[in-house]
Amino acid sequence: MIEIPKPTLGRLPLYYRALVAANEGGIEILSSAELGENAGVDSAQVRKDLTYFGQFGRPGVGYNVVNLLAELERILGLKNPNEAVLIGAGRLGMAICNYPGFSRYGLKIVAMFDVDPAKIGEKLDGLEVFSLEKLERIVGKLGSQIGIITTPAPSAQQVANKLVAAGVRAIWNFAPVNLKVPPSIILRNEDLAVGLATLSHYLSGKK
Repeated sequence: MIEIPKPTLGRLPLYYRALVAANEGGIEILSSAELGENAGVDSAQVRKDLTYFGQFGRPGVGYNVVNLLAELERILGLKNPNEAVLIGAGRLGMAICNYPGFSRYGLKIVAMFDVDPAKIGEKLDGLEVFSLEKLERIVGKLGSQIGIITTPAPSAQQVANKLVAAGVRAIWNFAPVNLKVPPSIILRNEDLAVGLATLSHYLSGKK
């Protein structure tokens, strides 16, 4: 079994997004150069990345957009529904919960949790906010595989521990802290502060 490099896996969603746009624009065939330009990737890298999964294009012709879309959906598991729970019903949590683009990628947020008594029991965007104390029981009942953390940094590790104990297989962390989880847990960190600091660094160098 061939081990796929992580950078290659990270570029597949870029190709998928470019193909979705091409399909919605009525384009039936894309060359590797066109796909690469739309995804912001060199054409040779596009061909190399896709070769890990099979031969999808025709030399001198390009890729059939609909067929390659279907293949990437299969490879990325986008047709497999993934139900997630979100912990932290603040502004960031609500923004993530309300984002409509997740459905295309098979993600559905099915429950929200918080520790604020003023929010517990409320329905936000149709989802009831439960007490964090009920996390393990409800996650176990729903069978959710993904936990999304949007809490303040000091409480994020405790939440991660609860998610692991509840049986989730993946954690998407938006809290600005490095979490410690077992090797069996897939962890994805989205540190907005790091992104902002990086932008500020490059901007400061152009003054």
